[in-house]
Amino acid sequence: MTSDPRIPCATTELPALPAEQKAQLRKQLRLRRRAIDAASKAQWDQAIGQRLLAWWQQVQPASLGVYWPLKDEPDLHAAYAELAARGARLLLPVVLEKDAPLAFTEWRIGEAMVQDAMGVAVPQELRLQAAYPAALLLPCLGFNEGRYRMGYGGGYYDRTLAATPRPQTLGIAYQCLRAEFAADSHDVALDHIITE
Repeated sequence: MTSDPRIPCATTELPALPAEQKAQLRKQLRLRRRAIDAASKAQWDQAIGQRLLAWWQQVQPASLGVYWPLKDEPDLHAAYAELAARGARLLLPVVLEKDAPLAFTEWRIGEAMVQDAMGVAVPQELRLQAAYPAALLLPCLGFNEGRYRMGYGGGYYDRTLAATPRPQTLGIAYQCLRAEFAADSHDVALDHIITE
């Protein structure tokens, strides 16, 4: 839940999807994303990266939480390199405990990386930060018109966004992953969704 007026909590206009229907929607969205051809994906990743760079140029947050792409997520490494060249302080999420919020470590482009217990790339030398990033990119498996995100169901970003102060949030997704679904009562709308 949130008292932050800029990020509305989910309303109860539509009933939340039962677990089996949510799992089916996740499966459909994964298949839809996997079906994107390589040329389109590369073009769309570049377009998303350009939109991210334009947003960063306007806002210039003190730090930006980024993500390492998994499971056909938009790959924004070219934009990350440009952000670093422009002076952005980049942080990567780290899973320290299964049912806890994410932690964040400082990340420098080109440094040695290892896979954590979840199979996600993290810097070999973790430099955990005491505070959350000022702004945070969230990869979306799907999203709806209310800017609610559908993830993989692990709840890591949900638990992270439950903390205060909440970072400014930017969902990253392909436009073809927009879907109609009701948000759960604990879900929080993202500030922005960036697509191609």
